[in-house]
Order: sequence, then C-alpha cells, then structure tokens
Amino acid sequence: MGITERKERERAEMRRRIVDVAIKMFVEDGYEKVSIRNIADKIEYSPATIYLYYKDKDELLYDVQHEAFATLSEEFAKHINHKEPFKRLEQLAFAYVQFARDHPELYDLMFIIKAPMNVEHDEEKWKNGDPAYDALYNLVSECIEKKLIRFKDPTVATLSVWAFAHGFISLDLRCRFKVAGLTGEEINKVVDQSIKEYLHIIKV
Repeated sequence: MGITERKERERAEMRRRIVDVAIKMFVEDGYEKVSIRNIADKIEYSPATIYLYYKDKDELLYDVQHEAFATLSEEFAKHINHKEPFKRLEQLAFAYVQFARDHPELYDLMFIIKAPMNVEHDEEKWKNGDPAYDALYNLVSECIEKKLIRFKDPTVATLSVWAFAHGFISLDLRCRFKVAGLTGEEINKVVDQSIKEYLHIIKV
C-alpha cells in the first residue's frame, strides 16, 4: 500500500470514529448539549483534529444523519416485501412509525431539529433524505399508476402520506398527546388505528 492510500485509509478510519462517537453522544445527551470539544475529549484528540474533518457541528450532524438514514433503509428492506404495491405502502408506513418508536433520538436528529438544513453545501437539496423519500415516492407512483389510491400526483401523494405519519410521530416525541389525555400504549393504538384509517381513505 502506498503512502497516499494509507493516508486515505487513516482519514476514513478517523472520520468513522468521529461519526460513531458523535451518534452515541447526540443520542444519549442531545444534539444541543454536545460540543465539538466534548466529542474530541471522548475520542482523546484535540478539537483541532475534528476540525480537520468537519468545519462545525452541523456538518458533522450531516454525516450522522446519513448513518441514521442507512438504518432506516435497513428497516424498510426487512419489512417491505409484499407483492401488492398498496400492501407495501402499508408496510412502509408502519415500518416508518416503528423506526421512530425504536429510535426516537435518531428520528429527532433526522426529521425534527433544524440543523443541518442550513449547512451551506446542502441548501438546495437535502440528499440525506433521498433514499427514504424515493422509496415512498416510487411506491405511491406505482399505486397511482395501478389506480390503487385516490391521488393523481405522486409528489402530492408522497408528501401527504409522509406528513400524516410524521405529524403523529412528532406529537408523540414532543409529548403533545397529553392534551388528549393519552399515554403509553394508548398513543400507539391511536396512531396505528389512525394510519390504518388514513390508508383506507386514500385507497380506491
């Protein structure tokens, strides 16, 4: 292995180490409470070392999000397997909700906090969300093509289904269901039933 290849491997390994530690700290302590210095202390390097790889915490979060979306894609792959497109849409919706229940802190990092949407290199397009968005978009497009759902426009359909599920998840993660006097398993039952009824409404 040449010097260039070795250096590239070392850089990749260091970046991997930084991201792994950042994920753990962001999940356990919360994004706002973690600093670059905290992460540097954890990996026993100076903050200057991290700044060789990331200009700020938002840029680091961008890579953390990328890892989180890979986990979501794995969940989709495990649970979306039905032959019928509409059934796969149901599976996707419930896999998405279950992912949020199993990984609430990751979901918050992916979909709720504003950062890193203001990272300069990503102002025009949020590429981290592409795999999840494309999975839903392609699926509703197939459902529309086969006249299985009432929507005509795949973008409208995609954003509608996504917003419906995300709305329930966000209310739950921010403990807003308390206004309805719901707690624990009651919330899960209401969310699951609401998704079933929504999907029934949009089905032709």
